[in-house]
Amino acid sequence: MTLEPRFLLALRSNRTFVILVAVVLLLCTSGVRAQDPSTQGTSPQGYDGTISGTAYLSGGQPASQVAVNLKSHDAGVFRSVLTDYDGHFEVQGLPPGTYEISIDEQSYEPYRSFAQFDGSSLQLELRLTPYEPAPALGNANTVSARELMIPCKAKDEYRKGLLSLAKQQFTQSLSHFAKAVRAFPGYFEAFYHQGVVETDLGHPQEAMHAFQAAATLSGGRYARAEFGIGYLYYLQGNPTQAEAVTRRGLELDPNAADGYVILGMALLRLDRTDEAERSAREALVRNPNDADAYLVLADACARRQNYQEQLQDLDTYLKLNPSGPASKRVQEVRDVAQRILNRLQPPPN
Repeated sequence: MTLEPRFLLALRSNRTFVILVAVVLLLCTSGVRAQDPSTQGTSPQGYDGTISGTAYLSGGQPASQVAVNLKSHDAGVFRSVLTDYDGHFEVQGLPPGTYEISIDEQSYEPYRSFAQFDGSSLQLELRLTPYEPAPALGNANTVSARELMIPCKAKDEYRKGLLSLAKQQFTQSLSHFAKAVRAFPGYFEAFYHQGVVETDLGHPQEAMHAFQAAATLSGGRYARAEFGIGYLYYLQGNPTQAEAVTRRGLELDPNAADGYVILGMALLRLDRTDEAERSAREALVRNPNDADAYLVLADACARRQNYQEQLQDLDTYLKLNPSGPASKRVQEVRDVAQRILNRLQPPPN
């Protein structure tokens, strides 16, 4: 029995295999039920821990009105909060656990970090790195020039779209991203997130159009757009093309754990199990808490009929993501793998 992580929160069958649906792009916003400050009361009651801090743009400038996302699988917490005009943010009522902190801001590389929170108080400094455009688009000053070109209305609609997407309000998020693009037609980040939403809604043609627009407008330098295109090729049953496009994205961003997960999925479909395993381990080097990478490893072990290691990988996934939307199905597959292993093991003397 094999498992493959995927981008949408649904299940489907593929011959005799059970295919698990899980979230792998990041844009990482499509599978996170984050909340704005007015709806923060979803964490377990009785906790009073606080995570706060300041986000900075390049040059030490405060990152005002950007969405900071906090996610802890083991604590079952998903939060999103906007920084104030000085770049400060604060989230209260948090339980202890391992938290992923992320920011997706236009013209800047996606920010990801992890912190162990003891349940009392934690203060962070988050520093964003400017997105580097293709040489043909200009020199290092192009980032600042492009930032100045984006109208305030477009930025505001883009942030609203991210918040709606984090809360899985797909119709609202599409509306906001469309308004952002109308206000600034070169807004490739907004096109990318349109692709994320359309993929989540099961509209592959619309998603492909949006991802390709993001790739074109960025001059072919936006790795996330390549990962989106690669994943759609994977869903269409074209793993060869999925591999090629995803590798192109990894050339742009060799530190993208999600890219290696998608590459591993494509390689599994191509029956290149050893390469798929190496790709998953590359993802874990870059993000040791990437639960979806363990699904690729579990699938590789199952194809080798190494059910003992498959169980270990599934257990690790469940440890990292105990209450996620796919965890119940993972547990069911784990139970089947355990029964297979029990049948194969010789009875004790």
